[in-house]
Amino acid sequence: MKRMRRASTKPELLIRRELHRRGLRFRVNHPGLPGKPDIVFTRARLAVFVDGCFWHRCPVHGVLPRNNRDWWEAKLLRNVERDREKDAALSALGWHVRHFWEHEDPVRATDEIARLWRHLLSEQASGGRS
Repeated sequence: MKRMRRASTKPELLIRRELHRRGLRFRVNHPGLPGKPDIVFTRARLAVFVDGCFWHRCPVHGVLPRNNRDWWEAKLLRNVERDREKDAALSALGWHVRHFWEHEDPVRATDEIARLWRHLLSEQASGGRS
């Protein structure tokens, strides 16, 4: 498991490239935030995670291995619990959190991220009245 890529996975890179192509600038794996979000928009306080279907138990594609099933179930359940904990920690700090599955269309994911980013910035500019 040490050899498993944790950052800059292909689905994450596709979303990052599309965001950059649209002129949106962001930070990657921000170390000062709980869970080190994959993509961070600091001004909008938006944290984005691109979750792998296996590791985060995607309801569509997540499967449990047949061998050592109990261990894997506990491991993957803990991953999901940790996701919820980091989301709660980020929310408590005033951040907006959005998760995307690795199988989601990167262009659609980018559309949603860009829409939320614009909304959050316009909300900030109007003093929270939207």
